[in-house]
Amino acid sequence: MSFEFTGKRVLVAGGSRGIGRAIALGFARAGADVAICARSQGPLDATWEEIAALGVRAAATACDLGDGEQVNAWVAAAADALGGIDVLVNNASGFGGPDTEEGWAAGLSVDVMATVRASRAAAPYLKLSRGSIVNVSSISGYKPSLRTPAYAAVKALLINYTQSQAAAFAPDGVRVNAVAPGSIEFPGGSWEQRRLAGEPLYANTLARIPFGRMGEAEEVADVAMFLASPLARWVTGQTIVVDGGQLLS
Repeated sequence: MSFEFTGKRVLVAGGSRGIGRAIALGFARAGADVAICARSQGPLDATWEEIAALGVRAAATACDLGDGEQVNAWVAAAADALGGIDVLVNNASGFGGPDTEEGWAAGLSVDVMATVRASRAAAPYLKLSRGSIVNVSSISGYKPSLRTPAYAAVKALLINYTQSQAAAFAPDGVRVNAVAPGSIEFPGGSWEQRRLAGEPLYANTLARIPFGRMGEAEEVADVAMFLASPLARWVTGQTIVVDGGQLLS
């Protein structure tokens, strides 16, 4: 089954690499106009070129998603460039894992507050289009973590916040859902780095995935696109786990 998003306007926060890149390209291949933002200019420019090459409108902006003013400015500029907003994907993460001041600050400022701020800024446009929001959480939000307690906690917060957003936006016809990926390996990502370094964590994690492999970013993108599509028109407030059964072990 292929998705059809021709004429739709999609914003992807944290859209330059990994899962965000796969989501942005997935929507573009389905005909959507796509605006992305990220902090690193190099990957941002490379992904913009890939999107534009698909023949859709593409916009890319360097943005520190931990900065509220920059988030608001990006949403406004992206809406202006695309002529509105039909879908907002909140994918960015500060990857604040440890139980430290720095770990909590990174997770709260990017994973949480960037989602809050981008959603708030996009709300007037989404209400006009009766669009949807897709938040990116993690299976870490469903279980305790000794290794990355701050990361797990903020991802659990996003699962709960998705439900609150869904209830708040429903009277305006705007749906809000989330995806919770398991361990996803992509070029330059943390799991690839661990595999190449021979870290025991990679092998131990792989052994707990029933399908015997790490997930791919495109497999998460497909579910995100489903949630934003008319096929999910009666789905809101849900978080879909995309982990190959990893949580079952």
